[in-house]
Amino acid sequence: MKNCLQTGSIDRSKSSPIHVFVLIDALGWQVIKDRSFLNRELTFRTPLKTVLGFSSGAIPSILTGLAPSRTGRWNLFYYDPVNSPFRWLRVLSALPDSLLNNRYVRKAIKELGRRVLGMGPLFECGVSPRLLPWFNWSEKTSIYEAGGIAGSSSIFDLLREADIDHKIYSYHTLSDLQILERAKIDIVASNATCFFLYLSEVDHFLHGECTDQTTVTDRLVWYEGQLREVFKLALQRNKAMTFTVISDHGVTPVHSRYDLVHDIQSLGFQMPKQYLAVYDSTMARYWFFDEGARKAVVKKLEGITCGRILEDSHLDQLGILFTDRRYGEVIFLLDPGWLVAQSDFNNDDWRPTGMHGYHPSDPHSDAVFLSNRDPHREMITIMDIFPCLREATSAA
Repeated sequence: MKNCLQTGSIDRSKSSPIHVFVLIDALGWQVIKDRSFLNRELTFRTPLKTVLGFSSGAIPSILTGLAPSRTGRWNLFYYDPVNSPFRWLRVLSALPDSLLNNRYVRKAIKELGRRVLGMGPLFECGVSPRLLPWFNWSEKTSIYEAGGIAGSSSIFDLLREADIDHKIYSYHTLSDLQILERAKIDIVASNATCFFLYLSEVDHFLHGECTDQTTVTDRLVWYEGQLREVFKLALQRNKAMTFTVISDHGVTPVHSRYDLVHDIQSLGFQMPKQYLAVYDSTMARYWFFDEGARKAVVKKLEGITCGRILEDSHLDQLGILFTDRRYGEVIFLLDPGWLVAQSDFNNDDWRPTGMHGYHPSDPHSDAVFLSNRDPHREMITIMDIFPCLREATSAA
């Protein structure tokens, strides 16, 4: 998308509706409800329930209005031994962990996945290299462009189909500051009528600083100031413009850690022969090839008091029941505030003060919807954002 800086060459109608959408990753309702954050500009303000899991599931649901079970997007790794881009690693499975599972090999696999195997620029070696041949990666293409969510129509597909001039900004190519500066230029100098800004750095910040209230306030003041400038420029271009700030989830303060990996490994069953497991920061997902392993692992999980197994009826209610079990046959979720002490996604040295990926009923997990216009429907979950996004397709 080229920026048009020659304002004298622009031929646009000043009456064309303008829509500005700002997705701020991890900006939770609990963070802004008692703080001033564009209160004068964005008078409609409400919390939204997120979907269970992480941004990999929540953002596709925002962009399509569909639950993860319908977009096919939930967590990043899913069971797919037939189509795994890492099937060739099976020939190395006899190597000891000291040679196959270390930071040098992981880094090499990460770069190979990103640059050669088409896994996309965000691929991380989040499971042991020994287990990679049984898994695939869900986010091979950027979801912030048309065609990015295969099998579903996102707002970006609709904008392209409607031939509406629009601008999309994300961390794939720009920092938050660069996104904000570029958007200010484009609002003034381009013919675009829809602007979508994805600001990702608040998520990283809140992982480390969510309990430091002064630091959180200072950081939000900076974002507020930057967004107020964007708001004013949009208003100058068109008095009837729509400006909306949304998020995918909130951040919950972490108070305890639980070594779930140690508990399951102590049962003595072997991966990948008898079972497979993927451990994230707040949940674990299991696949079984041995009935004895299934019974023992399930029994162990049922005895853990700081989490629970999610039954199929609950998964269905949450929109994350996949009949092919690609994201797990058994899914175990920790209670809000608890963290998996160690996994392939994080190690003992990682000590975040905040985390997301808990049950949507946790108030700290609530996302936000802030707008200068009242929406035309009741806003309950993050999937209700999509009809508001879709209104931009009516722009002339």
